Amino acid sequence: MITFNKSNLLIALMIATSLMLFSHNSQAAIETFEFDNAQQEQTFHELTKLLRCPKCQNNNIADSNAELAKDLRNKTYELVTQGQTKEQVIDYMVARFGNFVRYDPPVTPLTIFLWLGPLLFIVFGLLVLLRQIKKQPAKGSQLDAQEQEKLQKLLKQHVKDTKS
Repeated sequence: MITFNKSNLLIALMIATSLMLFSHNSQAAIETFEFDNAQQEQTFHELTKLLRCPKCQNNNIADSNAELAKDLRNKTYELVTQGQTKEQVIDYMVARFGNFVRYDPPVTPLTIFLWLGPLLFIVFGLLVLLRQIKKQPAKGSQLDAQEQEKLQKLLKQHVKDTKS
């Protein structure tokens, strides 16, 4: 029969906790790709940084862990090892996923709003601001006779109060 004292129990508890905390890292898959030359490897890495993950939308396929991004990395690897150029790989991806797959989409009638939208938003905001400024009545310092009398009385009262 095994008897556990406090120190053995503490050690067993620490081991069990560390196994639970760190076991998920041992199951993480690391993708390795073998290339014929350094140029292919460089092209692959550049492409995976240039192409956006259609599922994540804010990550490139190099940084995304989505299954779709893994498939795109594998397809990019396959196309690069077949000897296709960067432009050919990008054209292949755009044909399947549209210009959205590129982080830097070209200026086309469909994407013109993406390029001009921020500028149009600023111009529109300035026009609204100018219109609001023009609508405001001019703040004049003209007082009518009754207000002028009140002001004089208040000033005289103030002078009296400060002297006493």
